Amino acid sequence: MRKLWLIFAQTVTVSLAVLFAAQTFYPGLLGGHEQTVEVKEADSVPQAVNPGSYSVAAKKAMPSVVNIFTSKKAAVNPNQQFMDDPLFRHFFGDQLDDQPQRENSLGSGVIVSNQGLIITNHHVVEAADEIEVALADGRTVPARVVGTDPETDLAILKVDVKDLPAITFANPENVKVGDVVLAIGNPFGVGQTVTQGIISAVGRSHLGINTFENFIQTDAPINPGNSGGALIDTEGNLVGVNSAIYSRSGGSMGIGFAIPVSLAKQVMEQIVRQGSVTRGWIGIEAQDISPELAESFKLKHAQGSLIAGVLRGSPAERAGLKPGDILLAIDGKEVADSSSMLNLIAVLKPNQQAVLKIARAEKEMDVPITIGKRPRPQPQASNRE
Repeated sequence: MRKLWLIFAQTVTVSLAVLFAAQTFYPGLLGGHEQTVEVKEADSVPQAVNPGSYSVAAKKAMPSVVNIFTSKKAAVNPNQQFMDDPLFRHFFGDQLDDQPQRENSLGSGVIVSNQGLIITNHHVVEAADEIEVALADGRTVPARVVGTDPETDLAILKVDVKDLPAITFANPENVKVGDVVLAIGNPFGVGQTVTQGIISAVGRSHLGINTFENFIQTDAPINPGNSGGALIDTEGNLVGVNSAIYSRSGGSMGIGFAIPVSLAKQVMEQIVRQGSVTRGWIGIEAQDISPELAESFKLKHAQGSLIAGVLRGSPAERAGLKPGDILLAIDGKEVADSSSMLNLIAVLKPNQQAVLKIARAEKEMDVPITIGKRPRPQPQASNRE
């Protein structure tokens, strides 16, 4: 009897072990139910753009933004006389031959015509001997300079490629502070990049960046290599050309500046039509009216531009303007400060007649003047990225 009980106990133990193993390794073998976790998955093809996404705008504009690579001859080595010495080269010749002979830099540009016209910054292509443009489809093609305008820091390039995806220009009147914008460019050479921010301010001037300033300020991250790239709205239209940043570190600090599309279009049309930009000029040195100056000249408001100097032989001298005169209006348009005065005169055509409203000896008077042609600025070394 004891033997039978032992056999029974062993049989039960083995059977339970077999059942446990079968349930562990083959859970469906005994008719059990598998445990599953149900999750919600997005459709493979989105039915609409995700809220808060700017992918449609980026997709529309990105093919129109290009990368620009430039190179120029390196500066002359001050020790060139030693490098040309046969004895010197006998000992150091191999090392001298390995020294780089060219300086390379990069930037961005925007295709503005399907016939191969590209707008970028003047400082991106300044003094370049060779310019190459990398298109969004992967092609790299040489480019030539059609014309530049250092005073607005704009340049127009031409590539011999047809049917390019030209960007759409935004309506300048629709650009408002607080609008969401995207900056597209090639920061630090990492490749085409899109960053997002808002328009922080418009009409920024007195920054000392360009002669003619009317910048859009944005907090969309702009870094070295973004210069010349596109600032677009949420519909993918060109709002401005990225130009400069305020930075203490060399990187973005949330204060970037773009040349508005209205100014870029004016400059582009003149360069394409005549190869350069022609502006009006009267030949004065001017400064802003401070509250102290306004009080000393007994002006009601601290506005206008003080004529601090008159160039000899200039249209201003011929018209009878004198140092100490205060320029209040040009052809009926009020002069707010020296920057606005400069812009108002610049849009006038050479040889055109204009009327200046000035204040002299506490009296206002109108002075007729014949506008001259603004001299082209002398090339200067650029300290921008």
